[in-house]
Amino acid sequence: MDTTTEARLIDLETRYTHLERQFEELSGVVARQQNLIDGMVKSLGRALERLAALGSVGPNEPPPHY
Repeated sequence: MDTTTEARLIDLETRYTHLERQFEELSGVVARQQNLIDGMVKSLGRALERLAALGSVGPNEPPPHY
């Protein structure tokens, strides 16, 4: 193997190593974001349930805080 080919191979291996590390970092970011989204979806669901329960009060009835 000549020095040009060896230099190109080393460059490719170095680039691959950097890309592999970036991929792992981005994978972690995506996993954390998905966990955050899942939590927010659950919170939104609970808030919508509470809002629906408040909307079930009759029109002539005072709100629960009176």
